[in-house]
Amino acid sequence: MLSMDIIAEIRRRHLVSGESISSIARSLNLSRPTVRKHLQTTSEPVYQRQVQPVPKLGDFQGMLESWLKAEQSLPKSQRRTAQRLFEGLQAEGYRGAYDSVQRFVKRWKTQSSRPSSTQAFVPLRFAPGEVCQFDWSHELVEIAGMPQTLKVAHFRLVHSRQMFVVAYPRETQEMVFDAHNRAFAFFGGVPLRMVYDNLKAVVQTILSGKERQFNPRFMALANHYLFEPVACTPASGWEKGQVENQVGNIREWLFTPKPRFASLAELNDWLALRCRELAGRRHPEFDRSIAEVFAEELSALRPMTASFDGYVEEMVRVSNTCLIRVDYNRYSVPAAFAGKAVSVRRSANQVRVVFEREVIAAHPRRFGREQLICDPWHYLPVLEKKPGALRNGAPFLEWDLPQAIQAVRDRLLKQPKGDRAFVELLLMAREVGLEPLQVACELTLESGVITGAVVMNELRRLTAPTRPESLNLPDRLQLRAEPLADCARYDMLRGGAHVLH
Repeated sequence: MLSMDIIAEIRRRHLVSGESISSIARSLNLSRPTVRKHLQTTSEPVYQRQVQPVPKLGDFQGMLESWLKAEQSLPKSQRRTAQRLFEGLQAEGYRGAYDSVQRFVKRWKTQSSRPSSTQAFVPLRFAPGEVCQFDWSHELVEIAGMPQTLKVAHFRLVHSRQMFVVAYPRETQEMVFDAHNRAFAFFGGVPLRMVYDNLKAVVQTILSGKERQFNPRFMALANHYLFEPVACTPASGWEKGQVENQVGNIREWLFTPKPRFASLAELNDWLALRCRELAGRRHPEFDRSIAEVFAEELSALRPMTASFDGYVEEMVRVSNTCLIRVDYNRYSVPAAFAGKAVSVRRSANQVRVVFEREVIAAHPRRFGREQLICDPWHYLPVLEKKPGALRNGAPFLEWDLPQAIQAVRDRLLKQPKGDRAFVELLLMAREVGLEPLQVACELTLESGVITGAVVMNELRRLTAPTRPESLNLPDRLQLRAEPLADCARYDMLRGGAHVLH
Protein backbone atom coordinates (compact mmCIF):
# COMPACT_ATOMS: atom_id res chain seq x y z
CA MET A 1 0.00 0.00 0.00
CA LEU A 2 1.44 3.32 -1.10
CA SER A 3 1.70 6.24 1.26
CA MET A 4 -0.16 9.47 0.60
CA ASP A 5 3.02 11.41 -0.26
CA ILE A 6 3.80 8.96 -3.14
CA ILE A 7 0.20 9.11 -4.37
CA ALA A 8 0.30 12.92 -4.29
CA GLU A 9 3.54 12.92 -6.29
CA ILE A 10 2.02 10.61 -8.95
CA ARG A 11 -1.00 12.87 -9.37
CA ARG A 12 1.10 16.07 -9.54
CA ARG A 13 3.56 14.69 -12.08
CA HIS A 14 0.81 13.40 -14.43
CA LEU A 15 -2.07 15.85 -13.95
CA VAL A 16 -0.01 19.02 -13.47
CA SER A 17 3.34 18.41 -15.19
CA GLY A 18 1.89 16.17 -17.92
CA GLU A 19 4.46 13.38 -17.38
CA SER A 20 3.56 10.05 -18.95
CA ILE A 21 2.41 7.07 -16.90
CA SER A 22 5.34 4.95 -18.20
CA SER A 23 7.88 7.56 -17.11
CA ILE A 24 6.36 7.85 -13.64
CA ALA A 25 6.25 4.04 -13.27
CA ARG A 26 9.95 3.70 -14.26
CA SER A 27 11.18 6.45 -11.91
CA LEU A 28 9.17 5.26 -8.90
CA ASN A 29 9.71 1.55 -9.61
CA LEU A 30 5.97 0.90 -9.85
CA SER A 31 3.77 -0.92 -12.34
CA ARG A 32 1.71 1.12 -14.82
CA PRO A 33 -1.62 -0.32 -13.52
CA THR A 34 -0.64 0.88 -10.03
CA VAL A 35 0.07 4.37 -11.36
CA ARG A 36 -3.27 4.45 -13.25
CA LYS A 37 -5.11 3.24 -10.13
CA HIS A 38 -3.74 5.97 -7.88
CA LEU A 39 -4.41 8.75 -10.39
CA GLN A 40 -8.01 8.40 -9.18
CA THR A 41 -7.12 8.25 -5.45
CA THR A 42 -7.98 11.39 -3.49
CA SER A 43 -8.35 10.08 0.09
CA GLU A 44 -6.00 8.17 2.37
CA PRO A 45 -5.91 4.45 1.51
CA VAL A 46 -7.16 2.02 4.18
CA TYR A 47 -5.87 -1.50 4.74
CA GLN A 48 -8.52 -4.03 3.97
CA ARG A 49 -7.58 -6.28 6.94
CA GLN A 50 -7.00 -4.62 10.30
CA VAL A 51 -6.83 -7.80 12.42
CA GLN A 52 -5.00 -11.02 11.60
CA PRO A 53 -7.57 -13.87 11.64
CA VAL A 54 -6.99 -16.76 13.99
CA PRO A 55 -9.04 -19.61 12.50
CA LYS A 56 -7.09 -22.32 14.31
CA LEU A 57 -7.51 -20.62 17.70
CA GLY A 58 -11.28 -20.85 17.39
CA ASP A 59 -12.95 -22.10 20.58
CA PHE A 60 -9.66 -21.86 22.46
CA GLN A 61 -9.77 -18.07 22.22
CA GLY A 62 -12.18 -17.82 25.17
CA MET A 63 -10.03 -20.12 27.29
CA LEU A 64 -6.89 -18.10 26.50
CA GLU A 65 -8.65 -14.83 27.32
CA SER A 66 -9.89 -16.18 30.68
CA TRP A 67 -6.33 -17.21 31.56
CA LEU A 68 -5.01 -13.74 30.71
CA LYS A 69 -7.70 -12.04 32.82
CA ALA A 70 -7.01 -14.31 35.80
CA GLU A 71 -3.26 -13.66 35.67
CA GLN A 72 -3.58 -9.90 35.14
CA SER A 73 -3.76 -9.26 38.91
CA LEU A 74 -0.67 -11.35 39.65
CA PRO A 75 2.84 -9.88 39.92
CA LYS A 76 4.62 -9.80 36.57
CA SER A 77 7.08 -12.51 37.66
CA GLN A 78 4.16 -14.93 38.25
CA ARG A 79 2.40 -14.42 34.89
CA ARG A 80 2.82 -17.00 32.11
CA THR A 81 4.55 -15.99 28.90
CA ALA A 82 2.98 -16.54 25.48
CA GLN A 83 5.08 -19.71 25.13
CA ARG A 84 3.78 -21.15 28.42
CA LEU A 85 0.22 -20.25 27.47
CA PHE A 86 0.72 -21.96 24.09
CA GLU A 87 1.91 -25.12 25.87
CA GLY A 88 -1.14 -24.95 28.16
CA LEU A 89 -3.47 -24.75 25.16
CA GLN A 90 -1.73 -27.72 23.55
CA ALA A 91 -2.43 -29.72 26.69
CA GLU A 92 -6.12 -28.82 26.22
CA GLY A 93 -6.12 -30.04 22.60
CA TYR A 94 -5.07 -26.99 20.59
CA ARG A 95 -3.35 -27.95 17.31
CA GLY A 96 -2.71 -24.52 15.81
CA ALA A 97 0.55 -22.57 15.49
CA TYR A 98 2.36 -20.62 18.21
CA ASP A 99 2.22 -17.42 16.09
CA SER A 100 -1.56 -17.21 16.47
CA VAL A 101 -1.31 -17.42 20.24
CA GLN A 102 1.53 -14.91 20.37
CA ARG A 103 -0.36 -12.34 18.24
CA PHE A 104 -3.51 -12.73 20.32
CA VAL A 105 -1.64 -12.35 23.65
CA LYS A 106 0.20 -9.25 22.40
CA ARG A 107 -2.99 -7.62 21.12
CA TRP A 108 -4.92 -8.46 24.33
CA LYS A 109 -2.20 -7.03 26.59
CA THR A 110 -2.00 -3.85 24.51
CA GLN A 111 -5.75 -3.31 24.70
CA SER A 112 -6.00 -4.15 28.43
CA SER A 113 -3.14 -1.78 29.34
CA ARG A 114 -4.66 1.10 27.34
CA PRO A 115 -6.72 3.30 29.69
CA SER A 116 -10.38 3.48 28.84
CA SER A 117 -11.71 6.84 27.81
CA THR A 118 -14.66 6.23 30.15
CA GLN A 119 -12.51 5.36 33.19
CA ALA A 120 -13.32 7.68 36.06
CA PHE A 121 -11.93 8.28 39.54
CA VAL A 122 -13.40 9.67 42.73
CA PRO A 123 -11.59 12.67 44.25
CA LEU A 124 -10.10 11.69 47.60
CA ARG A 125 -9.63 13.71 50.75
CA PHE A 126 -7.75 12.63 53.86
CA ALA A 127 -7.76 13.98 57.38
CA PRO A 128 -4.60 15.61 58.82
CA GLY A 129 -2.04 13.04 59.90
CA GLU A 130 -4.02 10.15 58.42
CA VAL A 131 -1.93 8.90 55.47
CA CYS A 132 1.65 9.07 54.21
CA GLN A 133 2.73 7.46 50.92
CA PHE A 134 6.14 5.87 50.20
CA ASP A 135 7.99 5.03 47.00
CA TRP A 136 11.51 4.56 45.56
CA SER A 137 13.13 6.14 42.51
CA HIS A 138 16.54 5.83 40.84
CA GLU A 139 18.40 9.08 40.19
CA LEU A 140 21.73 9.98 38.59
CA VAL A 141 24.13 12.03 40.76
CA GLU A 142 27.85 12.72 41.01
CA ILE A 143 29.47 11.97 44.38
CA ALA A 144 33.12 12.94 44.87
CA GLY A 145 33.58 13.18 41.11
CA MET A 146 32.12 9.72 40.41
CA PRO A 147 28.79 9.33 38.53
CA GLN A 148 26.44 7.08 40.48
CA THR A 149 22.86 5.83 40.38
CA LEU A 150 21.38 6.36 43.84
CA LYS A 151 18.12 5.03 45.23
CA VAL A 152 15.93 7.85 46.55
CA ALA A 153 13.23 7.18 49.16
CA HIS A 154 10.15 9.42 48.78
CA PHE A 155 7.64 10.25 51.54
CA ARG A 156 4.49 12.35 51.08
CA LEU A 157 1.94 13.42 53.70
CA VAL A 158 -1.28 13.25 51.70
CA HIS A 159 -3.20 15.99 53.55
CA SER A 160 -0.58 18.75 53.56
CA ARG A 161 1.48 17.53 50.54
CA GLN A 162 4.64 17.94 52.62
CA MET A 163 7.40 15.83 51.04
CA PHE A 164 10.66 14.32 52.24
CA VAL A 165 13.33 12.58 50.16
CA VAL A 166 16.62 10.90 51.13
CA ALA A 167 19.19 9.06 48.98
CA TYR A 168 20.94 5.72 49.58
CA PRO A 169 23.44 3.54 47.70
CA ARG A 170 21.05 0.58 47.82
CA GLU A 171 17.36 -0.26 48.11
CA THR A 172 17.62 -2.81 50.93
CA GLN A 173 15.55 -3.28 54.06
CA GLU A 174 17.94 -1.50 56.41
CA MET A 175 17.77 1.52 54.10
CA VAL A 176 13.97 1.44 54.35
CA PHE A 177 14.25 1.48 58.16
CA ASP A 178 16.70 4.38 58.16
CA ALA A 179 14.54 6.33 55.70
CA HIS A 180 11.53 6.01 58.03
CA ASN A 181 13.59 7.21 60.99
CA ARG A 182 14.73 10.25 59.02
CA ALA A 183 11.29 11.00 57.58
CA PHE A 184 9.46 10.86 60.92
CA ALA A 185 12.16 13.03 62.51
CA PHE A 186 11.79 15.51 59.60
CA PHE A 187 7.98 15.56 59.90
CA GLY A 188 8.13 15.76 63.69
CA GLY A 189 5.72 12.85 64.14
CA VAL A 190 4.20 9.64 62.76
CA PRO A 191 1.04 9.34 60.57
CA LEU A 192 -1.76 6.88 61.19
CA ARG A 193 -1.19 4.84 58.00
CA MET A 194 1.69 4.27 55.56
CA VAL A 195 0.97 3.20 51.96
CA TYR A 196 3.52 1.13 49.99
CA ASP A 197 4.08 -0.84 46.82
CA ASN A 198 4.54 -4.56 47.31
CA LEU A 199 8.32 -4.24 47.72
CA LYS A 200 10.14 -7.21 49.24
CA ALA A 201 11.43 -5.23 52.21
CA VAL A 202 7.80 -4.64 53.26
CA VAL A 203 5.62 -7.45 51.88
CA GLN A 204 6.62 -11.09 52.29
CA THR A 205 3.63 -12.74 50.53
CA ILE A 206 0.82 -11.33 48.37
CA LEU A 207 -2.45 -13.04 49.23
CA SER A 208 -5.88 -12.63 47.64
CA GLY A 209 -7.38 -9.16 47.40
CA LYS A 210 -5.86 -6.68 49.83
CA GLU A 211 -4.54 -9.38 52.16
CA ARG A 212 -0.77 -9.32 52.67
CA GLN A 213 1.73 -11.14 54.83
CA PHE A 214 4.16 -8.42 55.84
CA ASN A 215 7.84 -8.97 56.52
CA PRO A 216 8.31 -9.73 60.27
CA ARG A 217 11.24 -7.33 60.64
CA PHE A 218 9.25 -4.58 58.91
CA MET A 219 6.35 -5.22 61.27
CA ALA A 220 8.77 -4.56 64.13
CA LEU A 221 9.24 -1.08 62.64
CA ALA A 222 5.45 -0.60 62.30
CA ASN A 223 4.88 -1.77 65.89
CA HIS A 224 7.59 0.55 67.18
CA TYR A 225 6.02 3.62 65.56
CA LEU A 226 2.42 2.30 65.83
CA PHE A 227 1.41 3.00 62.22
CA GLU A 228 -0.75 0.75 60.04
CA PRO A 229 0.99 -0.52 56.87
CA VAL A 230 -1.13 -0.71 53.70
CA ALA A 231 0.07 -2.38 50.47
CA CYS A 232 -1.36 -1.30 47.10
CA THR A 233 -3.01 -3.60 44.61
CA PRO A 234 -0.38 -4.75 42.06
CA ALA A 235 -0.18 -2.49 38.98
CA SER A 236 -2.46 0.10 40.61
CA GLY A 237 -0.22 3.11 40.98
CA TRP A 238 -3.18 5.48 41.37
CA GLU A 239 -3.67 4.13 44.91
CA LYS A 240 -0.65 6.22 45.90
CA GLY A 241 -0.83 8.72 43.10
CA GLN A 242 0.57 11.68 45.03
CA VAL A 243 3.96 10.11 45.66
CA GLU A 244 3.98 8.69 42.10
CA ASN A 245 3.65 12.24 40.78
CA GLN A 246 6.22 13.45 43.29
CA VAL A 247 8.84 11.10 41.84
CA GLY A 248 8.62 12.82 38.45
CA ASN A 249 8.53 16.30 39.96
CA ILE A 250 11.52 15.70 42.23
CA ARG A 251 13.52 14.35 39.28
CA GLU A 252 12.79 17.54 37.34
CA TRP A 253 13.27 19.97 40.24
CA LEU A 254 16.23 18.46 42.12
CA PHE A 255 18.02 15.98 39.84
CA THR A 256 18.00 17.90 36.54
CA PRO A 257 20.73 18.80 35.79
CA LYS A 258 22.69 16.10 37.60
CA PRO A 259 23.62 17.34 41.10
CA ARG A 260 27.25 17.17 42.26
CA PHE A 261 28.31 16.78 45.90
CA ALA A 262 31.42 15.77 47.80
CA SER A 263 29.61 13.11 49.85
CA LEU A 264 26.27 11.36 50.23
CA ALA A 265 25.73 13.12 53.58
CA GLU A 266 26.03 16.54 51.91
CA LEU A 267 23.53 15.49 49.23
CA ASN A 268 20.98 14.39 51.84
CA ASP A 269 21.40 17.61 53.83
CA TRP A 270 20.71 19.56 50.63
CA LEU A 271 17.67 17.41 49.79
CA ALA A 272 16.15 18.03 53.24
CA LEU A 273 16.73 21.77 52.83
CA ARG A 274 15.12 21.79 49.38
CA CYS A 275 12.07 19.89 50.73
CA ARG A 276 11.50 22.72 53.21
CA GLU A 277 11.95 25.34 50.49
CA LEU A 278 9.52 23.59 48.10
CA ALA A 279 6.91 23.64 50.87
CA GLY A 280 6.56 27.35 50.15
CA ARG A 281 4.49 26.53 47.05
CA ARG A 282 0.71 26.99 47.11
CA HIS A 283 -1.38 24.04 48.30
CA PRO A 284 -3.65 22.73 45.47
CA GLU A 285 -6.78 22.59 47.67
CA PHE A 286 -6.31 25.38 50.20
CA ASP A 287 -5.57 29.04 49.70
CA ARG A 288 -2.37 28.69 51.72
CA SER A 289 1.14 27.35 51.28
CA ILE A 290 2.03 23.72 51.86
CA ALA A 291 4.19 24.78 54.79
CA GLU A 292 1.22 26.50 56.48
CA VAL A 293 -1.04 23.47 56.04
CA PHE A 294 1.76 21.19 57.27
CA ALA A 295 2.18 23.34 60.40
CA GLU A 296 -1.50 22.70 61.18
CA GLU A 297 -1.12 18.98 60.45
CA LEU A 298 1.72 18.58 62.96
CA SER A 299 -0.67 18.38 65.91
CA ALA A 300 -2.38 15.35 64.29
CA LEU A 301 0.87 13.37 63.95
CA ARG A 302 1.79 10.96 66.74
CA PRO A 303 4.88 12.27 68.57
CA MET A 304 8.12 10.28 68.20
CA THR A 305 9.61 8.77 71.35
CA ALA A 306 12.78 7.07 70.14
CA SER A 307 14.20 6.06 66.76
CA PHE A 308 13.82 2.47 65.64
CA ASP A 309 17.04 0.43 65.72
CA GLY A 310 16.78 -0.42 62.05
CA TYR A 311 19.20 -3.27 61.44
CA VAL A 312 19.08 -6.52 59.50
CA GLU A 313 20.69 -9.45 61.32
CA GLU A 314 22.48 -12.55 60.09
CA MET A 315 24.78 -15.20 61.58
CA VAL A 316 28.35 -15.59 60.26
CA ARG A 317 31.53 -17.29 61.40
CA VAL A 318 34.70 -15.33 62.14
CA SER A 319 37.67 -16.46 60.04
CA ASN A 320 41.07 -17.37 61.49
CA THR A 321 42.26 -13.95 60.33
CA CYS A 322 39.66 -12.34 62.65
CA LEU A 323 37.48 -11.17 59.74
CA ILE A 324 33.81 -11.46 58.80
CA ARG A 325 32.42 -10.96 55.31
CA VAL A 326 29.47 -8.58 54.99
CA ASP A 327 28.02 -7.44 51.69
CA TYR A 328 31.19 -8.14 49.63
CA ASN A 329 33.49 -6.41 52.17
CA ARG A 330 35.50 -7.68 55.17
CA TYR A 331 35.43 -6.27 58.70
CA SER A 332 37.65 -7.12 61.67
CA VAL A 333 36.57 -8.70 64.95
CA PRO A 334 38.59 -8.99 68.23
CA ALA A 335 41.04 -11.88 68.02
CA ALA A 336 39.42 -13.69 70.96
CA PHE A 337 36.42 -14.51 68.73
CA ALA A 338 38.31 -16.12 65.82
CA GLY A 339 36.47 -19.23 64.64
CA LYS A 340 33.27 -18.42 66.58
CA ALA A 341 29.79 -17.81 65.22
CA VAL A 342 28.67 -14.21 65.73
CA SER A 343 25.63 -12.13 64.82
CA VAL A 344 26.09 -9.27 62.35
CA ARG A 345 23.67 -6.35 62.44
CA ARG A 346 23.70 -4.26 59.26
CA SER A 347 22.17 -0.80 59.38
CA ALA A 348 22.32 1.98 56.79
CA ASN A 349 25.53 3.47 58.21
CA GLN A 350 27.05 0.87 60.53
CA VAL A 351 28.05 -2.78 60.90
CA ARG A 352 27.85 -4.14 64.45
CA VAL A 353 29.10 -7.55 65.56
CA VAL A 354 27.30 -9.15 68.51
CA PHE A 355 28.29 -12.18 70.59
CA GLU A 356 26.01 -13.41 73.37
CA ARG A 357 24.01 -10.14 73.25
CA GLU A 358 27.09 -7.94 73.65
CA VAL A 359 28.48 -5.70 70.89
CA ILE A 360 32.10 -6.77 70.40
CA ALA A 361 32.89 -4.64 67.33
CA ALA A 362 31.38 -1.71 65.40
CA HIS A 363 32.51 -0.27 62.06
CA PRO A 364 31.21 2.45 59.73
CA ARG A 365 29.55 0.67 56.84
CA ARG A 366 31.36 0.71 53.50
CA PHE A 367 29.79 0.25 50.07
CA GLY A 368 31.58 -1.18 47.09
CA ARG A 369 33.45 -4.47 46.84
CA GLU A 370 36.52 -6.18 48.28
CA GLN A 371 37.32 -3.49 50.86
CA LEU A 372 39.15 -4.34 54.09
CA ILE A 373 38.02 -2.46 57.20
CA CYS A 374 40.23 -3.25 60.21
CA ASP A 375 40.61 -2.01 63.77
CA PRO A 376 44.29 -2.63 64.68
CA TRP A 377 43.40 -2.97 68.37
CA HIS A 378 41.48 -6.16 67.50
CA TYR A 379 44.80 -7.82 66.59
CA LEU A 380 46.83 -6.76 69.65
CA PRO A 381 46.55 -10.20 71.36
CA VAL A 382 47.99 -11.75 68.20
CA LEU A 383 50.95 -9.33 68.30
CA GLU A 384 51.81 -10.52 71.81
CA LYS A 385 52.63 -13.94 70.35
CA LYS A 386 53.70 -12.80 66.87
CA PRO A 387 55.29 -9.35 67.14
CA GLY A 388 56.85 -9.73 63.70
CA ALA A 389 53.38 -9.26 62.16
CA LEU A 390 53.71 -5.59 63.09
CA ARG A 391 55.93 -4.99 60.05
CA ASN A 392 53.68 -6.39 57.30
CA GLY A 393 50.30 -6.95 58.92
CA ALA A 394 47.54 -5.36 56.83
CA PRO A 395 45.76 -3.81 59.85
CA PHE A 396 48.97 -1.97 60.88
CA LEU A 397 50.24 -0.73 57.52
CA GLU A 398 47.62 2.01 57.25
CA TRP A 399 47.16 2.63 60.97
CA ASP A 400 46.73 6.39 61.40
CA LEU A 401 48.82 6.90 64.56
CA PRO A 402 49.96 10.30 65.89
CA GLN A 403 53.16 11.50 64.23
CA ALA A 404 55.33 11.15 67.37
CA ILE A 405 54.25 7.50 67.85
CA GLN A 406 54.93 6.75 64.19
CA ALA A 407 58.42 8.26 64.48
CA VAL A 408 59.24 6.13 67.54
CA ARG A 409 57.82 3.04 65.87
CA ASP A 410 60.00 3.53 62.78
CA ARG A 411 63.10 3.95 64.96
CA LEU A 412 62.32 0.94 67.14
CA LEU A 413 61.67 -1.36 64.17
CA LYS A 414 65.26 -0.76 63.05
CA GLN A 415 66.60 -2.02 66.40
CA PRO A 416 67.02 -5.67 67.48
CA LYS A 417 63.74 -6.91 68.99
CA GLY A 418 62.31 -3.45 68.42
CA ASP A 419 58.99 -4.91 67.21
CA ARG A 420 58.47 -6.63 70.57
CA ALA A 421 59.37 -3.43 72.42
CA PHE A 422 56.80 -1.45 70.44
CA VAL A 423 54.14 -4.13 71.03
CA GLU A 424 54.74 -3.75 74.79
CA LEU A 425 54.14 -0.02 74.42
CA LEU A 426 50.88 -0.70 72.58
CA LEU A 427 49.76 -3.11 75.31
CA MET A 428 50.40 -0.40 77.86
CA ALA A 429 48.57 2.16 75.69
CA ARG A 430 45.54 -0.13 75.50
CA GLU A 431 45.10 0.38 79.24
CA VAL A 432 46.03 4.07 79.58
CA GLY A 433 45.15 5.42 76.12
CA LEU A 434 47.05 6.73 73.10
CA GLU A 435 47.40 10.29 74.40
CA PRO A 436 49.85 9.43 77.24
CA LEU A 437 51.84 7.29 74.79
CA GLN A 438 52.00 10.21 72.37
CA VAL A 439 53.35 12.52 75.12
CA ALA A 440 55.88 9.86 76.18
CA CYS A 441 57.07 9.50 72.58
CA GLU A 442 57.42 13.29 72.22
CA LEU A 443 59.52 13.48 75.40
CA THR A 444 61.68 10.59 74.21
CA LEU A 445 62.27 12.22 70.82
CA GLU A 446 63.33 15.44 72.58
CA SER A 447 65.83 13.53 74.73
CA GLY A 448 67.46 11.95 71.66
CA VAL A 449 67.76 8.50 73.29
CA ILE A 450 65.07 6.38 71.66
CA THR A 451 64.62 2.90 73.06
CA GLY A 452 61.62 0.93 74.20
CA ALA A 453 62.78 1.10 77.83
CA VAL A 454 63.07 4.91 77.76
CA VAL A 455 59.59 5.33 76.26
CA MET A 456 58.14 2.86 78.78
CA ASN A 457 59.79 4.73 81.64
CA GLU A 458 58.32 8.03 80.45
CA LEU A 459 54.91 6.42 79.99
CA ARG A 460 54.88 4.95 83.49
CA ARG A 461 56.00 8.23 84.99
CA LEU A 462 53.17 10.04 83.19
CA THR A 463 50.53 7.53 84.24
CA ALA A 464 51.72 6.91 87.82
CA PRO A 465 49.22 8.08 90.45
CA THR A 466 50.19 11.39 92.07
CA ARG A 467 51.20 11.36 95.74
CA PRO A 468 49.00 13.45 98.03
CA GLU A 469 50.66 16.56 99.47
CA SER A 470 49.50 15.81 103.02
CA LEU A 471 47.32 13.33 104.83
CA ASN A 472 44.50 14.61 106.99
CA LEU A 473 43.93 11.96 109.65
CA PRO A 474 41.25 11.92 112.33
CA ASP A 475 42.37 12.81 115.87
CA ARG A 476 41.98 9.26 117.13
CA LEU A 477 44.49 8.04 114.54
CA GLN A 478 47.16 10.58 115.54
CA LEU A 479 50.24 9.19 117.38
CA ARG A 480 50.38 10.29 121.04
CA ALA A 481 54.08 9.42 121.39
CA GLU A 482 56.21 9.22 118.28
CA PRO A 483 58.83 6.39 118.37
CA LEU A 484 62.50 7.38 118.62
CA ALA A 485 65.12 5.85 116.38
CA ASP A 486 67.39 3.45 118.33
CA CYS A 487 70.15 1.92 116.23
CA ALA A 488 71.34 -0.17 119.17
CA ARG A 489 68.46 -2.51 118.61
CA TYR A 490 70.15 -3.78 115.44
CA ASP A 491 73.15 -4.88 117.55
CA MET A 492 70.85 -6.83 119.83
CA LEU A 493 69.62 -8.76 116.79
CA ARG A 494 73.19 -9.86 116.09
CA GLY A 495 73.55 -11.24 119.58
CA GLY A 496 75.98 -8.65 120.82
CA ALA A 497 77.44 -5.23 120.31
CA HIS A 498 78.33 -4.16 116.81
CA VAL A 499 82.06 -3.68 116.50
CA LEU A 500 83.73 -1.83 113.67
CA HIS A 501 87.06 -3.19 112.47
